[in-house]
Amino acid sequence: MSKTIIKSVRGRQVYTWRGHPGVEAIVTTESGAEGRAVCTAGVSVGTHEVRFEYDGGPKWKGMGVQRAADNINQCIAPVLVGMDAANQLAVDQAMLDICPNAKIELGGNAIAAVSAAVLKAGAKALDIPLYQHIGGTSAMYLPVPGIPIVGGSDRYGGGVTTPRPKPTYSFMCYGFDSFSEASYAAWELKQAWEEILNKYYYATSDVYGLYIVPPGIFKSDEELWELMAKTIQKIGYENRVGIQVDCAADTYYDKEKKVYRGLFTSNEMDRDQLMDLYKYAVRNYPFIILEDPFNEDDYESHALIVKEVDIQIVGDDLFTTNPQRVAYGISKGAANTVLLKVNQVGTISEALEMVNLAYKYGYGVMPCESRGEGTAIADYCVGINAGSVREMAIGETGNRFLEIEQELGKRARFIGAKGLKGRRFQGSL
Repeated sequence: MSKTIIKSVRGRQVYTWRGHPGVEAIVTTESGAEGRAVCTAGVSVGTHEVRFEYDGGPKWKGMGVQRAADNINQCIAPVLVGMDAANQLAVDQAMLDICPNAKIELGGNAIAAVSAAVLKAGAKALDIPLYQHIGGTSAMYLPVPGIPIVGGSDRYGGGVTTPRPKPTYSFMCYGFDSFSEASYAAWELKQAWEEILNKYYYATSDVYGLYIVPPGIFKSDEELWELMAKTIQKIGYENRVGIQVDCAADTYYDKEKKVYRGLFTSNEMDRDQLMDLYKYAVRNYPFIILEDPFNEDDYESHALIVKEVDIQIVGDDLFTTNPQRVAYGISKGAANTVLLKVNQVGTISEALEMVNLAYKYGYGVMPCESRGEGTAIADYCVGINAGSVREMAIGETGNRFLEIEQELGKRARFIGAKGLKGRRFQGSL
């Protein structure tokens, strides 16, 4: 019997670093190869993301996922046992065919966890690295990484919806010859940044690696932009390190008044005022990436800002890794990069379909591990030759990137500025 044939599929509820439970899937093949994957909720959750199955009730504050785990054991496992883990598309489709609305009835989190676990089990059964299982011999590029540096949604009054640690900022390290050099630069910046913030307040990073800025420290985020620019200059990384901001603008959007409230400042701003602020920020500070700069259904503004600024514009809540939403966004020219969260759409096959669509029309893809992908996000990045990744320069995932760089040896390529979208970086190609 083939060593990649699925022998067992199990699901269980586990603790995650986010503080609420996630669902873990464990897939084992006939050869004994095992793949494990966790799916959990993120911080900024778009309304168009795949629906997760939660237990509700008082336990785990309603975010228990035992029902999702039970659906893996009772509904998904019997279907997948005996299938070939190396045939990802067939396995994913089998799950989607279990019932008419499988992602809703079984839970997108259950399906996503199993899909990723199957991918890992297949790679282990074939005795090849996960990135090679995804991308074959073409998998060799390491993306532009960064480090998270600032978060906090209540420093200017909080958002319209449930407060989240947004907007978040990162230093992105692109002007280097290798991932290891970029990783070291990120480490240097983290040390310098904490020292600078400590002059304003006692700064400690949270579980996400973000330094939460309390209310009353700064009048507006422009003061933070000044500090970020000075930090980059202090270390000598001008034109080698830039700033990313995940605006999560939908969090601050008042749909009735059509204004953004508490985003970057305590002032309310309409679409045009916010657009002007972005243009000012990009002209005067080393911004290289804006993520979700407008509300999640405003394709028009996401298209306009691509014309107005010359940097990478990322759609997360705008696209939700959904091929249909990405296709519509492409038709409108909205953003120029898609944030990839595999667990946001449901299956590995659908995520890769979205990646191929984005690449076909010249969009970038920026993977993110906020839905529980963990260190596997490094293999996803290299497998699809992603141009950039949400942070991940240091820590456990940074270690995995460094390991991959060593495994690839002379074949390893650090993509650098070539991996960034926007007119500013076209000359790097």
